[in-house]
Amino acid sequence: MWIIYTVLSVAVFFLIICLVIGIIGFKMACTPQRVKKPETDPKRILRGEIRKKNNAYMLSHPHEDVELKTPDGITLTARYIPAEKETKKFVICIHGYNCNGPDEMSHLFPFYHYDMGYNYFLPDLRGHGRSSGNIIGFGALDYKDINRWIDWLTDRFGNDIEIMIHGISMGAATSMLVNNNNPAPQVKLIIEDCGYTNAFRQVGIKTRLTVRFLKTDFIVYFINFFCRIFAGYDLKKDADPLGTMKNAKNPVLFIHGELDQLVPFPMCLELYEACPVEKDIFTVPEAVHAYSYYDAKDEYDRKMREFIAKHFDSSVAVNN
Repeated sequence: MWIIYTVLSVAVFFLIICLVIGIIGFKMACTPQRVKKPETDPKRILRGEIRKKNNAYMLSHPHEDVELKTPDGITLTARYIPAEKETKKFVICIHGYNCNGPDEMSHLFPFYHYDMGYNYFLPDLRGHGRSSGNIIGFGALDYKDINRWIDWLTDRFGNDIEIMIHGISMGAATSMLVNNNNPAPQVKLIIEDCGYTNAFRQVGIKTRLTVRFLKTDFIVYFINFFCRIFAGYDLKKDADPLGTMKNAKNPVLFIHGELDQLVPFPMCLELYEACPVEKDIFTVPEAVHAYSYYDAKDEYDRKMREFIAKHFDSSVAVNN
């Protein structure tokens, strides 16, 4: 009998340990880090300095701070920067995990504002930037919020507007989920830069990079358990760009750095192969996660211009 009690005690102890680790993992992965540690990587420090200059330049242009309330009580915020000349074309740029709109996306402002002449719309995802919320959506919640912003734009500027979406990292996953879940007719084109195939897989990668001795996704099942309870969505089922890719509606340009370890480069190839609509791919051999534009700006701009000219705006000159 004592053997049974011993086995049961060990099993209960192991379960408790897993649950504790699971909830710690959930808090680390699925709740925002409003206060960030100082950067020590020279490459990231340099990018931070570039971002400050880009932000200041972008926000020196006339812009409007806007917000809306979600049904679950979150206040979403965004910046709207109108084009210099009146146009019905809009680009929604979506930032990534534990970032915000200006920091992640202001480097693209000159291209879209001056080269393309589009209205520039820059939301902060829930739990990020100036938006409220204590849960990170991993795209599962965020693509619905982007749809709310699309409704807001069409209500304000008319049903005849045309929208392209450009997302980076978690923002790229969000952009694909918008496209894969019956997008509004105003959405015409997607550019995804280093998006992941599935949030469950991505949390597993992030966990293993943080805790080096972990070799499997076992603990991610416990993180997902608490995600379903406290966040209301399933990392595996509800944040699954690859699994829903068969429903993609609009053309997609896939971009990825080949040295990306956080969102491994093979994920991009999986997404590209699964995409059933018009598509193209641009990879940067030496780029790590979310550095493709910094490492290959001219080529990045050229690829975007070609794709946009083909699928969104025939007036764009591709030889610039």
